[in-house]
Amino acid sequence: MRAGLKPGPYKFLPMMTSSSAVVCDGCEQTASTEHISRRLQRLEWTTRYRPVHINTLLLGAFSPQDEKDFLYAPGGEFHGEAAHVLDAARISIARKAAEVVHAEFQRAGFFLTHVLECPLDKVAGQGAEPAGLLTKRLEPVATRIRRSLKPKRVVLISGALGPILEKLLALELGCPVVLDNGKLFEFDGDVPENTVARLREALAGSARD
Repeated sequence: MRAGLKPGPYKFLPMMTSSSAVVCDGCEQTASTEHISRRLQRLEWTTRYRPVHINTLLLGAFSPQDEKDFLYAPGGEFHGEAAHVLDAARISIARKAAEVVHAEFQRAGFFLTHVLECPLDKVAGQGAEPAGLLTKRLEPVATRIRRSLKPKRVVLISGALGPILEKLLALELGCPVVLDNGKLFEFDGDVPENTVARLREALAGSARD
């Protein structure tokens, strides 16, 4: 011991480790550093193309796992949900850079978001847990729609919203909710062409209102 120092009780604070539980504020899932980084990156991409005035808000359940399916990714490869939404919105992707496609979607007054702003953790499975996560996010999402996004209408585009549909419809969103003849537009799986066509008709009607 160095001269002049007196021994005494020492308190050691617990060290933070990578295993410390952190809950993501965009999806209510336990999040790693990589999860948070991915969320912030996708949030940045999405915010860049948010319209000042949103005519139609397209609301899905979970953000897609693959970036090629995530509409606002800058890669320019639009597959899955992204391709279906652009097709329904009549936005051509042929020989266009991603930023051009995004800008056209933005100018048309469309905005796409999800109840869970992150992909569903694969270990959560397909049981009660996804529905529980969606339910926990309903009130924050409703508040965001009413106070921040303020769209003219909301179109539900995910079959995964089925278990919480009644709760979602019971929320005060401040605008009409558009369904597919009382059902959901299921764009989170294999989408038949007639579903794309019906959403195209719904979006066209929304644009005329």
